[in-house]
Amino acid sequence: MLTLRKSADRGYADHGWLKSFHSFSFAGYYDAAHMGFGNLRVINEDRIAPHTGFGTHGHRDMEIISYVLSGEIAHKDSIGNGASIPPGDVQRMSAGRGIQHSEFNHATGKETHFLQIWIEPNVRGIDPGYEQKTFAESDKRGKLRLVASPDGAQGSVTIHADARLYAGLFDGAEEASLTLDAKRKTYVHLIRGELAVNGAALKAGDAAKLETESALHLSGGKGAEVLVFDLAA
Repeated sequence: MLTLRKSADRGYADHGWLKSFHSFSFAGYYDAAHMGFGNLRVINEDRIAPHTGFGTHGHRDMEIISYVLSGEIAHKDSIGNGASIPPGDVQRMSAGRGIQHSEFNHATGKETHFLQIWIEPNVRGIDPGYEQKTFAESDKRGKLRLVASPDGAQGSVTIHADARLYAGLFDGAEEASLTLDAKRKTYVHLIRGELAVNGAALKAGDAAKLETESALHLSGGKGAEVLVFDLAA
């Protein structure tokens, strides 16, 4: 079964310095029908104005992934990490028993556009941790590149969750398929462009929820960038 979640149906918040679309209930946006999908809890598409950002705040027992689309994020946390996250990098922060961090856009005249993703962990109370890796555009062109997994397979970042995250870029005749476990859930989030997911047409910001499906096929891309989540049911 494939169910579409249209971009326009997402929650939206405009805080001036921050404009954010929420795929699932978050902060002031609540929809009992969209509390998450499997162990995927949050996908926020955020745009941060220049010289602004999220001040120091805390998290516990959550796997948090940042995926930057344009601009950069300056990250600083309570376990000694300070880094800039550019497009092409995937950052993983394991909140564990507790971590404080901040995220800022220090650029002049350029907003930061990124996805913040939360996945529920399969272990709690662990030491907080941080990891950041670069994935070249060529590694995602016309294919699904594993970028996050429980075991760090294929050079992906390691998450403490029963989930795998793939990223891909598709245009023209480029196609890709993925064998699915019909007992699990799959969530396809189209970041930009256009793409067909098992024949269903998606546009930027749209998502497809797949349940009891044994295969995923992506085709018909037009400047498409996509994330695919393999999730615990």
